[in-house]
Amino acid sequence: MRRRMGSSRIAAWRGLALMAGILIGGRIAGIAATQDAAVDPFTGMRLRMVEDQIERRGVRDPRVLEAMRTVPRHLFVPEALRDRAYDDAPLPIGEEQTISQPYIVAFMTEAAHLKPGDRVLEVGTGSGYQAAVLSSVGAEVMSIEILPGLAERARQALAAAGFAKVAVRTGDGFRGWPEAAPFDAVLVTAAPDEVPPPLLGQLKVGGVLVIPVGTGTQELIRVTRTARGYERESLLPVRFVPMTGEARGPRH
Repeated sequence: MRRRMGSSRIAAWRGLALMAGILIGGRIAGIAATQDAAVDPFTGMRLRMVEDQIERRGVRDPRVLEAMRTVPRHLFVPEALRDRAYDDAPLPIGEEQTISQPYIVAFMTEAAHLKPGDRVLEVGTGSGYQAAVLSSVGAEVMSIEILPGLAERARQALAAAGFAKVAVRTGDGFRGWPEAAPFDAVLVTAAPDEVPPPLLGQLKVGGVLVIPVGTGTQELIRVTRTARGYERESLLPVRFVPMTGEARGPRH
């Protein structure tokens, strides 16, 4: 004859089962978190970078912030410097070039006012990081790099980070990419004395050019092409290596 279990004993067993479930579930969640950290131990560094360096300086576009949180910047710097990838500073990437500080990358991306599907020309591929951020916000990105070695390394870094669709070519960015024009936006990463006319001519009506301009004292400006001409705004004092006939300078 089967004995019936008392209600108090049933409640006790249910409590034990619930506790076991919580412990097991917590352990599974902890294992998952550990596995995520093992896959990308830089996640926490990226989140702190966005909060401390970018949001606090006024960048507000949610797509830009999300791109900065997710694009693995450490894959675009030399391996020996990866523990410094999320510092608030530029870092050398070889051939006397640098990857710009995260804030400048975020600021220039936001200043371009991009929409998903916009065609963007970047002059100065460098490490490939700026191109990856532009692609992450939904742009179709074409990038020009004057230095063949950097261009090839950027292609490899972009592919490794999941941005193989970014088109990278070796050439003189001062002349732009006329056969791919017109563009919704052009971003330039070295400072000419004046805005290169070929880049203005490759903008769509309504398109914007974000570029550092000047010798000695430089400013980051945004030029918007309108149906009646071009409108110029000063955005930020900056310091970039001057652009020459061969578009050399600090690279994003």
